[in-house]
Amino acid sequence: MDEPSVTGSPKIELIKPDWNAPPNVRAFSTTRHRGFSKGPWSSLNLGGSCGDNPEHVKENRELLQRMLPGKPPWLKQVHGKHVVGWNEASQSTREADAVFTSGTGQVCAVLTADCLPVLFCDKAGTRVAAAHAGWRGLAAGVLEATVAAMDCDPAELMAWMGPAIGPQAFEVGRDVYDAFVGLDADNSTAFKVSADRWLADLYALARMALVRAGVGWVLDGQYCTYSEPNKFFSYRREAVTGRMATGIWLKA
Repeated sequence: MDEPSVTGSPKIELIKPDWNAPPNVRAFSTTRHRGFSKGPWSSLNLGGSCGDNPEHVKENRELLQRMLPGKPPWLKQVHGKHVVGWNEASQSTREADAVFTSGTGQVCAVLTADCLPVLFCDKAGTRVAAAHAGWRGLAAGVLEATVAAMDCDPAELMAWMGPAIGPQAFEVGRDVYDAFVGLDADNSTAFKVSADRWLADLYALARMALVRAGVGWVLDGQYCTYSEPNKFFSYRREAVTGRMATGIWLKA
């Protein structure tokens, strides 16, 4: 795995969404490559609360910031549905799982390692948002709350779903199945029986939630963090591991 020298300026490997967003919208997801962290956090860990050396996290975030117009406000993610504006998020560490802005150069970002990161923009290129959607956040309505916070016609919104655990790897219990089917019976189509448990499709659950919220365009990256250990961190696979970042901003 490539690692930078302290004096070098490595180019971080970024995944760029394949979507027809307005030209002033910039978006990315990181992989686990080309950072400073060691051991289970090797090497581009951007999460500050997963046991890694704080100095390595700081260096990794500085590497990422060299490729961005500014510093993202890192949220205190709690698997809920609270959404904050970028200015509010940048002033204090708030418990929130989504952030939005209509300002240029303000990077909205979330951290994940199996949970689903979802990026939003409107077709006019005037507002963007990033949401952290694990199964608890999805069931709580974090995507619907993010759509509402963007304060525009949902039909004018685009959503891109970044790297998350895939439907063949996300085994869940009855509690998860019941939580989603209790919300909408159609959600049962996102589950497959696996012995006495279920395989859950986060992408499908998110897609249905976004469509129900009226979002006009929904696209996904078709990755699986669990089954690609050389590319992504995965909490389900390793427990002690790093975090990737997925972010978006409006170019001035």
